[in-house]
Amino acid sequence: MNITEEALKERIKELTCLYEVSSIIVNADVDEMNNTFRAIALSLKKGFQLPKKTEIAIETPIGNYTTKKVNSNVTLFSNIVIFNKIKGRITASLSDKSLSFLIEEQPLLDNVALKLGNLLERIEIQENEKLLKRQMEHSDRLRIFGKITAGIAHELNTPLANILGFAELLKDDLKNNYQVTQDLDKIIDNSIFAREVVKKLMFFACEMPQEIQKLNINPIIKDAISLLDASFKKASVNYTIKIINKELFLRADKIQLTQIIFNLIINAIYFSPKNGLVTIEAFQTSKNIILKVSDQGIGLSKEALEKVFQPFYTTKPIGDGSGLGLSVVHGIVASHNGTITAKNNVENGATFTVTLPKF
Repeated sequence: MNITEEALKERIKELTCLYEVSSIIVNADVDEMNNTFRAIALSLKKGFQLPKKTEIAIETPIGNYTTKKVNSNVTLFSNIVIFNKIKGRITASLSDKSLSFLIEEQPLLDNVALKLGNLLERIEIQENEKLLKRQMEHSDRLRIFGKITAGIAHELNTPLANILGFAELLKDDLKNNYQVTQDLDKIIDNSIFAREVVKKLMFFACEMPQEIQKLNINPIIKDAISLLDASFKKASVNYTIKIINKELFLRADKIQLTQIIFNLIINAIYFSPKNGLVTIEAFQTSKNIILKVSDQGIGLSKEALEKVFQPFYTTKPIGDGSGLGLSVVHGIVASHNGTITAKNNVENGATFTVTLPKF
């Protein structure tokens, strides 16, 4: 076989390889990407001049595949670029140090890397679309909850005020009857508790009046920590504060901002193990103030991550929580045109991140 025929044969192999890789990518299943990487690697292996002595390694952010151990002495590689950033690599190696690659084999590798990069870009876009859809559905559910909650809160306010008012009047009239006053005290205590629940519902529904002013969040955080010092000691939980800037100004309602900080820290204390660490961090960007509260607990389940800001949803035992604390925080943050997210830490525990606009 002459040189021209040999070159033609190699060119046909390369084109066949590119066609096979294109077909694999078109039919790729997002949930079976390991199989896709394997198929691409085996197809690419056949596209080289010496397929039996060539090994392929694919490295990507979502998975890797290697045909056999790659020989680092004789290699070709091409970077996998996803949205203009190098996120992976395809490496080809020869098992025999005396052999070498053809000049044409580098463009083949580059073409496959380009196609694989395009596939991974599409997958990332699809995943982002799914995430955005879930977030929108979550926001819609919370908005509906908010409307229902506001209606319930307003309807309950009047009868609760009447119960509390008449119970206090009766207590004055029957102050000499010990047993009756004891029972009335129970009615009054439970009415006050119910009123506080209604107040939280109104916070969640953003129905509480706000007094927006320019505030430095740093002293509010320190005051909250000071007031919760006994809670930290009782739970045998430690804390650390990470604030570099002396002043972090934003426009917010002081009482509601304090409630955000209190709820997040109390929640972190509750879920921290003994001798665990709660981290409170605050910093700024050009437009926002970022508050992060992290714990070292067991973290959040998949269900909890989806429902953690919904009213009446709680992972605490019955009697330990009403399931309104984080939904109230969500409502307050939303009323300040901010965002709040919950995310599990890499090792253990969870981090709640609040982003509030400065202006």
